[in-house]
Amino acid sequence: MAKQNSPSLVEVVKQVAEQQHSQASEIEKSKIVLSQLQAELQELEKQMESALLETKATERQIYQQDDDIETTKYHCESLESQVRSLYAEKIKLKLDTEAAQEEFEMMLARNSAYHEKIMAHKERYWEAESKMPVMLELAKKRDMVKELKTKKEELMNDLQNPEGQVIKQVQEEITHLIEEVTMVKESINEKKKMLEEEKKVHAKLRKEIEVQNKRCDAILKRLHCQLNKLQSNRRQWHWNIQQMEKKAAELRKCLGVLE
Repeated sequence: MAKQNSPSLVEVVKQVAEQQHSQASEIEKSKIVLSQLQAELQELEKQMESALLETKATERQIYQQDDDIETTKYHCESLESQVRSLYAEKIKLKLDTEAAQEEFEMMLARNSAYHEKIMAHKERYWEAESKMPVMLELAKKRDMVKELKTKKEELMNDLQNPEGQVIKQVQEEITHLIEEVTMVKESINEKKKMLEEEKKVHAKLRKEIEVQNKRCDAILKRLHCQLNKLQSNRRQWHWNIQQMEKKAAELRKCLGVLE
């Protein structure tokens, strides 16, 4: 019985040894796998720490972007308020410009009417001057003087006649004519005085007209300056509005991208 059981014991021992060797091999393999798993675990922990840091940095960026969005919204609201204010000023400037233009056109119309009245007055004056009794009488007196000169020449020829009666008659006629000429000269002098007074009145009127024209020119110049200034301000405000609208559009675009 002992001999029969011995080979079995050897086999058993051999099997046990093989099993121990196999288990040792499995343990070594398990150790290797465990080491690999520990290395992978450490790598995963490092990755988790890195991801956690990135998450915190992302959260800080989000908070910063939220602050930037609030600041941008406030800036946009401020710009919109400024745009509305500038638009209201633009409307007021447009109304003021239209009112100034209407006033300028009314002043031009009044100036044109005043100029037409002046020209009509001048034409009436020239026409009246040509038909004045003084001028008509002056023409008559000139004709009379010519006639007197003719008679004088005839009388000078008659003076060669030795008859004294003719000379007396001629002298009487000359005396009468001298009196008439003296009266005519006095009348002409009076008419000349009246004419000088009329000329003084017209000269005064011309000075007043020149003063009015200078005043109108000064008013027109002032209105032109005001109109040029209004147009310059209007162009500047329009440019500022365009720049603000562009900036507001860019800010809205940035706000849309951030959202």
